[in-house]
This record gives sequence, structure tokens and C-alpha cells, in this order.
Amino acid sequence: MLLAVVFAAPALMCVYVTRVSDTDIWWHLRTGEWILAHHAVPRVDLYSAELAGHPWLAYSWLYEVVVVKLFQWLGLAGIVAYTSGMVLAITVALFHMVRRLQGDFTLAVLLTFAACYSMGRLYSPRPWLFTVLLFILEVDILMHARRTGRVRGLLWLPAIFALWANVHIQFVDGLFVLGLAWVEAEAARWWSAAETRVPAAWMRGALAASLLATLANPFGWRIYQAAYDLATQGGALNKVLELQAIPFRDLPDFSILFLALGSAAALAWQRRFVLFETALLAFAAVLSFRSRRDVWAMATVGVLILASRITGSEKKSAVRLPRLAPAVAVLVAGLAVLAGARVMGVNNAQLKTQLVKGLPVRAVEAVLAKGYAGPVFNNYDWGGYLIWALRMPVSVDGRAAFYGDQRIDRSVGTWSAQPDWASDAQLMKAGMVIGPVTAPLNQVLRMDPRFQLAYEDKVAAVFVARR
Repeated sequence: MLLAVVFAAPALMCVYVTRVSDTDIWWHLRTGEWILAHHAVPRVDLYSAELAGHPWLAYSWLYEVVVVKLFQWLGLAGIVAYTSGMVLAITVALFHMVRRLQGDFTLAVLLTFAACYSMGRLYSPRPWLFTVLLFILEVDILMHARRTGRVRGLLWLPAIFALWANVHIQFVDGLFVLGLAWVEAEAARWWSAAETRVPAAWMRGALAASLLATLANPFGWRIYQAAYDLATQGGALNKVLELQAIPFRDLPDFSILFLALGSAAALAWQRRFVLFETALLAFAAVLSFRSRRDVWAMATVGVLILASRITGSEKKSAVRLPRLAPAVAVLVAGLAVLAGARVMGVNNAQLKTQLVKGLPVRAVEAVLAKGYAGPVFNNYDWGGYLIWALRMPVSVDGRAAFYGDQRIDRSVGTWSAQPDWASDAQLMKAGMVIGPVTAPLNQVLRMDPRFQLAYEDKVAAVFVARR
């Protein structure tokens, strides 16, 4: 029963917060819709007014197909189903990993809860949930093989990476970790800090097979160019909220810090250098403290190290769960999540009400009713929703790597009504401007003779160009 509660709690939290007003899910839905309609994957831009036809890789295409099918079947509730279902899977995978490293059931439960709690800010309908799940599965396989010498689990890695390369670009992080495991296996022949029982030949084979498996995607080797572009775009880290560093304003932020410090202390307590875990901790620290949306790395690695280095109670370690207990707990947890959604009144009508409060739903309805024409000038956050709801090309949206730092900086500056706002070429060509009612640009447009206010509510304002 306790195990079912542990599995269900994070997913129930997703149901409770129900983030259907997430700004990026909408262009993903539109892309999935396009893929299903054309039986192909986009290779050029479909949504930008300025960059239409430029090369663009829909590298999360499989995720987009999954979420749009859920949306078509269940409406807005499908978005909640995706998030809560993925979080349930992540929780189960975390417990499996921790339990194989830590015999004390109570400690295993507490560490699983700590990791899930620390990742709470990530529980939104994004493709990164696939990265979290597949990363946990990968390091679980690697740790088990390293500790026991049983290498059959490594055979799963190519399949994991073949899936990963089609759902989220951060499969490259998983490849980096696999590379660390390979380096350790090579070093084990002459360095005592390499604590692995896996023969180097097996790790070489697993790495080579996984690299080849990542090429089983519609774009082949070019997906690595997309990964490089994302990794080297530093400007977005300062402009996009989810890419900024951890702000340390909420308890989950400090939980990540405590996991980092605790795992570092656990390694230091060994009084000898441990190659793989130390390198893994350094990798997680760089990734997670650089960008708040990557805290999953430290959450996973932190509990992995603590579970493997803390000695639990011998009496509790002797306790063994019945063989079917985890499966039964997963089933009970799934039923609990469904029941919780019903009790909390999560349905499409309630979710639509939430959507209206956070996104320009009514503004879009007014634009469609009046037949206002584009081009559309919009802010960064709402571009994805306008792609889905307005079905017009937008000036910018959440694809930061595609637009590049210069265009994002220009958009942010214009919407902040900086002194050169009136020189924005896209704004001057716009037939319609849609943005948050509180945005500084909307205030100066009220006094600009080139635009007139056509619609306004508590969320959004719409200006149309005077012709």
C-alpha cells in the first residue's frame, strides 16, 4: 500500500496543478497534427512569418504524434493524461533504480520521494519528460552492470537511444554518460578508481551500437547539428525563463542543492576517488545548475549516489517485497490517479476555464470572428498558442534555437518598449499585434497613430494596423 502511495503521489500532483496553459505544448500539437495529416516529418519551418521555408528539424516528432493523438481522443484532458502518465512512469523507474542500489526499503522510498519532489517544476507536458524517464532507465542499467558484471542489460541501451533520438534532443546527454561508462571500463585495467565489472569490449560495443541507433530517425546525422545549435545558443539562457539558472526561491530548489551536497559528501566519505560516480556528479551539477529545466540530472544522480553509498538498516534490508508487489502497486497507483482526477473535477470544461485565464483564448476568438488579417506580431511566450489557435504565421515562438539569439533579443526588446521599439521591422509590417495586456509595448501602441486597439480583456490586447 505504501508503495502505491509513493508511485501515485507525484502523478496526483500533476493532476492537481494541471498545466494545460503551458506555452510550448501548442506548437508541438500543431506539428503532430501536420505529421498525421501529411504522413511525413517537417524539414522546413511551417509557422514563422519571417523564416517560413528555412530548414528546421522537428526532432521531437514522435512525442508530438503521441500528444496530439491524446488530445484528439481526450481533448485538454489528454494533456493532463500525458503529464501524469509520464510522471507515474518516472516515479516507478526511479524506485526501481534506487531499490536495486539500496536494500533498506524505507530509505529507498525516501530517496525516491526526494527525487520526485525536487523535479516538481518539470511536471508539464513537454518532451523532456521522455528524457527524464530514459535517462533513469539508462543509468539504472549502467549501475547494475557495473556492480554485478551482468552485461545482458546493456543490450537494452540501443533500443533506448533509438527511441530517445525520436522524442527529445537531449539524448546527447545520455550518450555523454554512456561515454563516461566506457572511459571507466577502459581505465579499469590500470586504475583502481574505476569500479566497474563490465569488460571494456562490452562498453565499446554498447556505445557504438547506441550511437548507430540514434541515427534511426528521419533526419539521420543532421540531428546532431540541431543538438549542437541548441548547446551553443547561450543568449537564450538569459532570456527564456525555463533556461535560466535555479533561482533558489522554493523548497524544491534547495532540495536539489541538498542532494548535490549530500551526494558529494557521500563520495568524499569513501576517502578515495571514485571515477564514474564523481564524473557523473560533475556532469549533473553543470547541467542542472546551468538551467533549471535540467534539474532532473541532479535529482537522479544525487539519489543514485546516495542510494549506492548509504548503508541502510540490516534488518530492513533483509525484508523482501513479494514478487508481484511492484506490479500491483503500479496498477493501484494508476487507478488512484484516475480516481483523483474525477474527485478533483478535472475535465475539459474545467481545463478550458483554466486556459482562458492564462492564454489569449478570447482574443483569438475575437480575431477569428472579425477576420483581422496578419502578419501577426506577438511575444515569445504566446507564439506557440497562436500557431495552434490562430493558424497564422507568427513573428516568434518557443523554438529558441531556430530563431536564434538576435531575433529573440529583438522581440524581447520591442515588447519591453525599449527606446528603439518603433524600428522593429516585423512590428512595422504587422497587420495585427497580440500580446499580454500588461506588456509595455501595448501601452505605447495605444498612443501610436499607426495602430488602433481592436480588442482587450484581462489577459490580452489586440491592435490592428491602420490602412
